[in-house]
Amino acid sequence: MHISEGVLSAPVLAIGGAVAVGGAAYALKKLDYDRVPQVGILAATFFVASLIHVPLGPTSVHLMLNGLCGLLLGWTALLAILVALLLQAVFFQFGGLTTLGVNTAIMALPAVACYYLFARLTRGANLPLATIAGGACGATAVFFSSILMAASLMGTDEGFLATAVVAVGAHLPVMAIEAVITGSIVAFLRRVRPQMLEAPYAKG
Repeated sequence: MHISEGVLSAPVLAIGGAVAVGGAAYALKKLDYDRVPQVGILAATFFVASLIHVPLGPTSVHLMLNGLCGLLLGWTALLAILVALLLQAVFFQFGGLTTLGVNTAIMALPAVACYYLFARLTRGANLPLATIAGGACGATAVFFSSILMAASLMGTDEGFLATAVVAVGAHLPVMAIEAVITGSIVAFLRRVRPQMLEAPYAKG
């Protein structure tokens, strides 16, 4: 779901950059520096997950786990995703530096939104409902990210409509995979480390 350089218009790049900078500033304000190692671990998780590509016909899509990042980090997920995307752009040329802001917004805003939508359910519900909520979080984050990516393309040129529709449809299998992964991780954490689902330092 990385948008490469040279695709988006200047206004879209500017809006994405502004959102990413503003979000990162707010996330830094919310960050409990005792939890920096946890943010680093989840940045690494996002980094590695994005390198795992799922073949889909003549192309492929990749895992993201941005829903999991949002669930565990709240607003500070934006920092983890920003760092991971920066490293991917520098070392693997995924996305690019000029599109870093847009790509961060595409993946981080749904992560934060899913924190507010699902975090309370994963903490307070019984284990089966918490697992379902975790799965819904993983799928919803990917869905919202695909919609934002489509909106970025359409905001650049309406001629990207067909590409945007294909991009959303191509991520339907990823939504199912991420639902299973995120739901399973939530169930595991509820059993062995439920405090990780609290994320009190990440509340907005």
